[in-house]
Amino acid sequence: MENIPEPYTIRYPEIVAIAAEDATRVELVEQFDCVGGAMWAKYHYKKSPLVRSVRTVGATSRYLLDPGEEDLALVGSHFPAGISGVRVTDDEVVVSYRGMGGGGVGASICRSLAQGVLRCETDPSGGGRVAGSTVWLPRRQRVLIGIDDTDTPEEGATWTLAHNIARAVEDDRSRYLSHTIVQLFPVAFRTKNCVAIVCEFASTRPDRLADRFQAYLERYTLSEDTGMAVFCGFDPSALDGFGWSVKQGEVDPASIDQVKGLVDIRIAGRGAVGAIAAIPFYTRYEEALSL
Repeated sequence: MENIPEPYTIRYPEIVAIAAEDATRVELVEQFDCVGGAMWAKYHYKKSPLVRSVRTVGATSRYLLDPGEEDLALVGSHFPAGISGVRVTDDEVVVSYRGMGGGGVGASICRSLAQGVLRCETDPSGGGRVAGSTVWLPRRQRVLIGIDDTDTPEEGATWTLAHNIARAVEDDRSRYLSHTIVQLFPVAFRTKNCVAIVCEFASTRPDRLADRFQAYLERYTLSEDTGMAVFCGFDPSALDGFGWSVKQGEVDPASIDQVKGLVDIRIAGRGAVGAIAAIPFYTRYEEALSL
């Protein structure tokens, strides 16, 4: 029988922090390996005063956080673990966790070993002890890249191309977080299903990321009408109205002028309409797929 190297430790594969431009909000994205542990943390951590909300997206838990410090009143079984501190600097996000018993193991060593952690301070944990950790993470920006119209009636598929490009451009500076297929109004000139794609990244080099994505898209697109648009910012909800209009009916390409100030249109083919429309629906899968 082989030994288990760390029988009482489960490493979180990766933790990423995205901060709003004014540093008033943070989205903490924790990629998990043990779904049971992640759901336990989600249930209890949302009771923390600094946690506005938490949701599961794929194999990640996403915590929307307020900066601040809290002395958590931990209670076994009822509130055994939580997030006790959030701080934003010019280039880092600092997050503190606290827990008791097994929750202390998760709050300390399990998170401090995650990819993406620059450095950490960790308490001894295990048994019935109260323990925690403070982790320093790179402060990243959300980058949403929308694309549409890359295929032809004979070959290609936009959703697969988008995912493969996103994987190709991902590096330590730009982490690929999500891929969302967005159903658009089935216009007469569609290839078949009329969908656009938005890929989400957390990046410290958004311009470099967008340049690399554009270069791959220009190399591999099969269409003369390809569109690509980039949004850099914490919240793209200002594009909601435009996105819904493109889902509800055919939109004149000239209407892009209404939102030009909100996005960087990298490739201005006819597909730019769908590319922009997809952006606000990132990770909103039910709405994105509705027609």
